Amino acid sequence: MSKHDDSLTELFDKNGNLIGALLTADLWSKVKPRVKDLLPAQTPQERPEPIGAWETLKEYWDFEYPIDTDVHCKICGTSTQNWEEDTPRKFRLVSANLGGLVSFKCCQCSARITKKHFKDEIKVETKAFVEEKTLNFEARYK
Repeated sequence: MSKHDDSLTELFDKNGNLIGALLTADLWSKVKPRVKDLLPAQTPQERPEPIGAWETLKEYWDFEYPIDTDVHCKICGTSTQNWEEDTPRKFRLVSANLGGLVSFKCCQCSARITKKHFKDEIKVETKAFVEEKTLNFEARYK
């Protein structure tokens, strides 16, 4: 048995300067409640827009109506006639597929706007962003 506690290992650079510490899971579970308010808030890195999927949908567009580029957020009222040309963007493309399902994130309030393209109509759903997080999901929408 070691004479010192192995639950904390200090990490040093090649010059001997302390650069960090490695904690065991047991020690971390004990100190986390005391230090969590001191840790910087993590902001999730946004994924790039799936423009390729959007371009593919436009290329194979076979609906009886023209391609629609207008987006409107029913939560905060942000609106655009052509989301592709906005600078800066009012809406970010989140997903698009050949089935005609296209989703956007409102840059103003983070709501999710989903456009479902059917043969003869477009159904639009807007869901407000919920700040509370669960352990299983990044975000929840009402």
